[in-house]
Amino acid sequence: MSTLKNKVQLIGNVGNAPEIKTLESGKKVTNFSMATNESYKNSDGEKVQNTQWHNIVAWGKIAEIIEKYVGKGKEVAIEGKLTSRNYETEAGEKRYVTEVVANEILLLGIKGEENATE
Repeated sequence: MSTLKNKVQLIGNVGNAPEIKTLESGKKVTNFSMATNESYKNSDGEKVQNTQWHNIVAWGKIAEIIEKYVGKGKEVAIEGKLTSRNYETEAGEKRYVTEVVANEILLLGIKGEENATE
């Protein structure tokens, strides 16, 4: 069991234009949502589509690639790790966030685009 790791692989569509920030150090970070879809037939034989939304964070070279090539609706494959954090709003409310920190991205859907890894 010691070889099990925190690893997430998702293939889906970008839900909003990635938000890019450049930190004081010059390093870039991006945040965006990603939708994954699953469909199945229910007990009545009707097709049911289930969409799950995921928060994605990427740093450094991966963030630069996303800034250059990825927009709303783009199909991508992401590999990374699942992280959870919490913070307090200005109103004093505690919020909890679960995110996928991407360490690899694969651009899908259009010929001629490059695959990218950090």
